[in-house]
Amino acid sequence: MTKHNPKNERIKRQYLAYLREAERRGEATVDAVAAALARFESYNRFRDFKTFHHEQAIAFKRHLAEHDSQATGAQLSKATQYAMLAHLKRFFRWLAGQPGYKSSLCYSDAEYFNLPDKDGRIATARRLRPVPTLEQIRHVIATMPASNDVEKRNRALVAFALLTGARDSAIASLKLKHVDLAAGCVHQDARDVKTKNSKTFTTFFFPVGDDIRQIVADWVGFLRQDRLWGNDDPLFPRTKVSVGANRCFTAVGLDRAHWSNATPIRDVFKQAFAAAGLPYFNPHSFRNTLVALGERLCQSPEAFKAWSQNLGHEGVLTTFLSYGSVATARQGEIIHGMCNTGSALPVDWKALVQRLQHPDVLQVISAARDGR
Repeated sequence: MTKHNPKNERIKRQYLAYLREAERRGEATVDAVAAALARFESYNRFRDFKTFHHEQAIAFKRHLAEHDSQATGAQLSKATQYAMLAHLKRFFRWLAGQPGYKSSLCYSDAEYFNLPDKDGRIATARRLRPVPTLEQIRHVIATMPASNDVEKRNRALVAFALLTGARDSAIASLKLKHVDLAAGCVHQDARDVKTKNSKTFTTFFFPVGDDIRQIVADWVGFLRQDRLWGNDDPLFPRTKVSVGANRCFTAVGLDRAHWSNATPIRDVFKQAFAAAGLPYFNPHSFRNTLVALGERLCQSPEAFKAWSQNLGHEGVLTTFLSYGSVATARQGEIIHGMCNTGSALPVDWKALVQRLQHPDVLQVISAARDGR
């Protein structure tokens, strides 16, 4: 049975190179596109892309809706279907403009990869995810042991995630030179640190408690003064593993090297939350906790803008829309409070928009107030 089509492979290679070099897509996105194309080709029995017809797109959508995930065995979610079909839609739009395909394909045929409106709304709906409270995180840190080097590192790791809101990939690649205890900040330099979209920015320690800050300071002092490590050594080194007396691999301390990825960091979080008797929250969820804290502490648009920049967001709307969802219980409290007082707190919308420096927001607010 045919497993590939040489002509298809050549044009796919061109498209993937286009995504990398022209559209500057990351490897994760490119891999997802390649997987979507491979699944479509397999269903279509590796026919030449030149023979593409919109009926093939319709049949493939039906195929996805009726078949299970190859990884989990469960039915494919609407979100997975939506993402896969979106990759295919963009590919065939691009393909329709390529030499040798212009006469065979129509741009409009790619539109048949669209899901029905109701399925698209289900796929793209924003859903609240559980977020740890500040009290829960502090409880986890307080219950973590610190009797040896590995345990000290693990406790400092969780404390650092709360203190800075850094992503786990950045934490795994940070060096001692990036932490400035005197200034109370972390320089996330994209030349060394694996930040999102390779952005360089400075994060000042969030006001989550002097005890949390002291745990991180003690850890940095331990590495510099007790271990005599230098600026280019890892802030959170990987675990050193050796063969023990029972001829089994066992942890024997710290290795003077970075973790290769963030998986061990997530394992530390899983163990810490389980030991504290709490459900697992991944490192990224701490960023949501910090946004919720900022919503309570920030008393002006300028203050929240600074809070947003501290998380590495170029626009404050990213913080509002991606992380700033109000918990359902808090939503009820706010609405009930308005009902009891008869009015909400006064807000100077024009000043708020000017502070945010986002002119489109004024139009959105005006439309909302007019009931549009």
